[in-house]
Formats: sequence, structure tokens, C-alpha cells
Amino acid sequence: MRGAMGTSPHAVEARHRLSASIEDIYKRRTNKSKAKPFHISFQEKSSRCKLPLLKFVLLIIVSGTFVTLLYSPEVYNNNQPAHAGSTRPSFVNSWIWGGSDPRYISNLDIDWDDIMEVLEKSTDNNENQGIGLLNFNENEINHWKQLIPDVKTVVLHLDYAAKNVTWDSLYPEWIDEEEESEVPICPSLPRLKAPGIRLDLIAVKLPCRNEGNWSRDVARLHLQLAAAGLAASAKGFYPVHLLFVTSCFPIPNLFTCKDLVAREGNAWLYKPHLNALREKVQLPVGSCELALPLRGNEIYCNPGNTEMVYTGQVHREAYATILHSAHVYVCGAIAAAQSIRMSGSTRDLVILVDKTISRYHRSGLEAAGWKIRIIQRIRNPKAEKDAYNEWNYSKFRLWQLTDYDRIIFIDADLLILRNIDFLFKMPQISATGNNGTLFNSGVMVIEPSNCTFQLLMDHINEFESYNGGDQGYLNEVFTWWHRIPKHMNFLKNFWIGDEEEVKQMKTRLFGAEPPVLYVLHYLGVKPWLCFRDYDCNWNVDIFQEFASDVAHEKWWKVHDAMPMLLQQFCLLQSKQKAQLEWDRRQAEIANYTDGHWRIKVKDQRLKKCIDTYCSWKSMLKHWGETNWTDEDPFTLTPPAISRASLSRM
Repeated sequence: MRGAMGTSPHAVEARHRLSASIEDIYKRRTNKSKAKPFHISFQEKSSRCKLPLLKFVLLIIVSGTFVTLLYSPEVYNNNQPAHAGSTRPSFVNSWIWGGSDPRYISNLDIDWDDIMEVLEKSTDNNENQGIGLLNFNENEINHWKQLIPDVKTVVLHLDYAAKNVTWDSLYPEWIDEEEESEVPICPSLPRLKAPGIRLDLIAVKLPCRNEGNWSRDVARLHLQLAAAGLAASAKGFYPVHLLFVTSCFPIPNLFTCKDLVAREGNAWLYKPHLNALREKVQLPVGSCELALPLRGNEIYCNPGNTEMVYTGQVHREAYATILHSAHVYVCGAIAAAQSIRMSGSTRDLVILVDKTISRYHRSGLEAAGWKIRIIQRIRNPKAEKDAYNEWNYSKFRLWQLTDYDRIIFIDADLLILRNIDFLFKMPQISATGNNGTLFNSGVMVIEPSNCTFQLLMDHINEFESYNGGDQGYLNEVFTWWHRIPKHMNFLKNFWIGDEEEVKQMKTRLFGAEPPVLYVLHYLGVKPWLCFRDYDCNWNVDIFQEFASDVAHEKWWKVHDAMPMLLQQFCLLQSKQKAQLEWDRRQAEIANYTDGHWRIKVKDQRLKKCIDTYCSWKSMLKHWGETNWTDEDPFTLTPPAISRASLSRM
């Protein structure tokens, strides 16, 4: 299902609804007074002279009370956060309709010993000149004042987010990236107004729900972004600390574990790098807008230069991928490396492999330009034994590549068609949208950090992955992510129900020369596992949505540009040849209308055998039966490519 973000009038209506309501009430009362005038009997004439004075006194009392409430700097009760809007209508709305917003309330009991302990661990010896308090109730504010009596304490007032701002509105499944019919605009979240004095510490109490995903919470996000914005607005070179009181960890890519000074219980003290924080708070609040705008088919940098140019720290940035448990993706990784070099990038290429990847296959990867890092696999504790997702949490090892500041992770089944080095400037996590409020981890920017790796490991038994894999898990940890154009990770598939015009548009994108897409991600049966003559996804009904001969041909052009020494890693095993022929015969029996099953296969790989058992056609006699053909025949492992061969390349 797809949704579109539009400019809604509700936010504007909310600002005026209250004043309009009061005016209507006044008019109704006035009309009622005219219809039924107050009657004073003749017998009461003697007291009529007293009424004007009494009315005047009452009017003064009521007016004074209202003005006192309206301009009171702190309005709260003992159990709810101190809150006052920066504009009068918002305040009146809060005052009339029940005070604090339940979305922002945290019932966490504060351990003040923990607060004092983390504050004592501050690396700065200078005394605090001012402390800003956000989302604490009256009793807690008084406790703060008693705790640090010699420091100026400022209660920070933040307007609540509008009721119609939901997580789905901040992270819609789809937006009009090309701005063909509308310009995507994120809902606005009120900001904190600078108090006018220097704040050395900003303390915030965050709500943390017990049910569902506690981090997909508008109020929780709003409070953290508001605190970050206030800290980033600080002028001068003095440090600003942020203290979060919460039972759940703060946004890990807004307040990084590298900046964590101390943590005791539910108290988290950060000393953020303010320049980095200033860049982050300039990003859209969610995926409701592109963090990297697209103009036409180009990434937009500034009005005078439509193509993004980025140099960056070349030796501190790298492309990375991972292979574990099987060598079937070795060919894909070699082709991906070839495509990166063809795009003009000179960044390092790093590949994580486990010991199941043979020395022979590692030598091919190294020859293609990958720097080999051997890792210990990480088991998904919620996966069944021998399941496809048993070891896919090994991807977390990417965060241990700490000799790099930025990593662009890429799946091994894609091609880089245009240089994407500019993505190294983007923060963690920058990715394309997937389904719902989630991102696709096939291409994503990460910032390696051992403490982030530890964070991922610490919650490995806690978070449920929606798809049972690493993508689902990462979406539970990094709920605040930044949308990049889908051209950066364009999926090779046609949605069921796509109109013919849409299919033709995608096909044109797949084959465009010069390329329009930056990255083409191959879903379904991979090109190197098909005969090169056509996309074999056509021959299996459930895979036909992934079939494109144009995209298939694009991959084989990159393959053919590879040195002959590397093309051997894309040869077909006997069992795969039998599988392809079996699928072709089934398509013929079903008489699929696309007619690809009629094409005579001329792929030269048919004549090359890399197994001890080469008679793949004889396998078809018992195909599908439970017998020896269901087990992979032994694959020969040629000697590793020599260093002399590498030097000649």
C-alpha cells in the first residue's frame, strides 16, 4: 500500500480553532442575552443602584485571575510535566482542555543519586552557569533546585506536537520524490525558544512506553530533537551537556554512544560534538522529505550545481559488503566491485567473510579489489537451525570497521551505475524507504563504532525483527533514519497491479544510457545464476515480478568488462544448470505467454563443468525426488589465484 504526503490544513486550523471557539461562545451568549433579557422586578428597584458597582468588582476579579493564569511562567501539577506554550492559543488550549499531553508524561521514578553520580563524571571542571529542565513535573523541578541550589535553573517550555502528527505521518511509506504532483512536506514539530542565558546542561525526562516499539513515539522523538536543537543553537565554544532520564536508550544516531560521558541506571549524560549536532538538526524530522533532494534525475546540491560533488576523507571512507555461510554470492560481489570502479570511485572496498568462504573464493574477491576481513559469524537467536536467516546478524560486524568513519554498505546483488561517493557525507542511517515506516538496508550509510556494535548485541534477544532478518532488527534500533532517493537503491521488480505505463517507465530506467539510476538492486533469481540469454525469473510464476531482460543484460555488460580471470567465479554448478532446465520445461508445460522458454540457450557456461559430477541432464530424470540429486554434488576448489596473477591484473 502506498500513501502520499500532502500539505494538510489541519496544522493551521489547530492554531485558530481555540480563538474561534471562544468567539463563538461569546456570540452565542450575547445572542442569548438579547433573546432573553435579564428582568428586574419593580420591587428590586431599591437594590438596582448597587448592581453596577458589584458587576464592576466581579469583572476586575475575574479579569485579574485570567490574566494571572494566562501569563504565569509555569503551569503544571505535581504529576504532570511543567509546560507552557510559546504562543497564547497553544497555552490556552492546554489550560482549558486539561493541561499536559499524556503522550509526553513519564511516570519513571528518578534516582537522584544516579543523577548526581553522572554529573560528577562530567569531564569539564567549570561550574555550570545554567541548567535547562524539560518535561519534569513540579516536584522534580523543586528537587533539581535543591540538588544544585547555586546554579540558575530554567524551566524550558515546549509546545506539544499536534494530535494529527503520528509516526506514520513522519515516516510515510511513499512520497513523491520527483515532485511530479506535490512537494513532500514534513509535519512541523515545535521548537524550544532559547531562554536568553547560557545553558551548560539541558536535562530532559523522556517517556518510554512498555508496549510495542517504544522508540516509534512522536513525543519521545520531539523532546530529543527539541533538546538537540537548543544545544546546537549555543553560541561560542563552551561545551553543552545533555542529560536524559529514561529507562530506554536515547536515539543512538542522534546522540551517539561515542558522546556518552556517563550512564548510571536511567541517567544518560552526553557531551555531543556541536557541529555534528547542528548538521543533524537541519535534517527533515522523518522520512516525510528527502534528506538528499532530487531534481530531475540529478542529486541536488545547490542552485548553481545540480550534480553533487564530494571529496571527503578518502582514506576514512569505504564501501563494504558481507558474505557468510555460502559462496553463491561471490560472483555478485566481484561484479559489484567492478561496477564501483567503473563508476569512478577510488574508495576502499571491504568485504567481511567467514571461514565457510574458501581460500579460492577469497582470492577471487581480493583480485576484484575487496580487502578481506575474516569474521566470526553472529547467530540470530530467534532463527531456526539451518534456516536462511540463522547467521544474518553477522552484518552487525560492519560497525566494528572502526578504521573508517563512514561506510556505505551494499548488498552483493546490486550494481553501482553512477558514482555515489557523495553519500559518504550523509549521516547514519541514510537509506531508501522500504514498506511501511521502514528503511531498506540494501544500501545504507553507517558510522562504525564499537559501542554501537555492543548496543546491537545487547538487545539481540529483546527486539523482534519483522522479517526475521537483520533488516528488521536494524529498523527496531534505528527508528530515526533519513530518506535518500530510491534511485540510490532501485529495486528490480514490478509490483503486482502496476500499470503498463509504469512498467515501461521502469524498463527505460533499467536500460538508460547514460544511466539515470545510481544503483540497481537485483531481486529474485540473480543474473549470474541464470543463463545469460534471458532473465530466468520469467520461467517461475512466483518470480515473474522480478523479471526484466533489459536489467539482466545490464548486469552481463558489467560481467563482460571483468578480467577473464574473474569471470571463472561466475560459472554454473551442474545442479544449477539442471534447475534452470527444469524451470524452463515447467514454463513450457504451463505455456507461459511471455515465451522465454522457447529461446534456445547459447550460454557458453553450459559447456564448462566445475563439479565432479558433470552430467547435469541426467539429474532431470529424478528431479524433485528425495534422492542424491537433492544434495549438492562436490564442487571442485581450484587453487587460489596467485599473487603473480593479481599483479598482472
